[in-house]
Amino acid sequence: MDRRTAFRLVATVIGVTACTAVFAQQRGQAPQGQAPAEGRGRGAAAADAATRPPLLFREEWKYAGQSTDEARRVNQNVLSNARLELKLYGDAKNVEVYQHEGRNDLWSGLATGPVALTLRDKANYMDLTGLARLRWMVRTQALHTVYPVVKLADGTLIAGNRGVSTEGDYIESEVAFGNLRWYKLDPDKAVTTVEVKNPDLSRVDEIGWVDLAPSGGHGNAGWHNMSTIEVYAKAVPR
Repeated sequence: MDRRTAFRLVATVIGVTACTAVFAQQRGQAPQGQAPAEGRGRGAAAADAATRPPLLFREEWKYAGQSTDEARRVNQNVLSNARLELKLYGDAKNVEVYQHEGRNDLWSGLATGPVALTLRDKANYMDLTGLARLRWMVRTQALHTVYPVVKLADGTLIAGNRGVSTEGDYIESEVAFGNLRWYKLDPDKAVTTVEVKNPDLSRVDEIGWVDLAPSGGHGNAGWHNMSTIEVYAKAVPR
């Protein structure tokens, strides 16, 4: 076989191999000598992680013009969203519902200890992985800080380390969950204890916030307001 014939033979083999590889990829098959791709599973997971989930629920609270501190105390009746349940931890029984700047909000001013409040979707767990977000309108006063709280499917209550302090202004902000450090929260005292490594956020039972400081009463004392709260997450049926 002369050199020209040999060259043509090699070129033909390369061309056939390339065409076979392209055809196999178009049919979702791996070329000879390569491991098969995982296909839709991996691609779907990547797409899900890169897509912001839709609004799962929103809460704006109900205020009926109550005239006394006792009448303003929080309970299930302050919820405007019928699909939700309100859970109270620490001294949250002394949190009250008020109206400020045309918005309804919860005010911690009369709490004598730390408070944590969470919302529970009656029908669904929340998947807080990927691009899930908590959006809230918060006002804090006199060095108070509000931190995100979740209750895991196994009942563990944990608080994230990314707090919000506004020093007297209402500020709307968002909390992402991917890079938080988490600490176990005592449900009776609403105080943090040990760090919780790599919590499972794919099935969260409750979501809300904690203020780790006691409040100072009416006026320019330390406290916080929580106005509108929204959760953007995938629903996981219970």
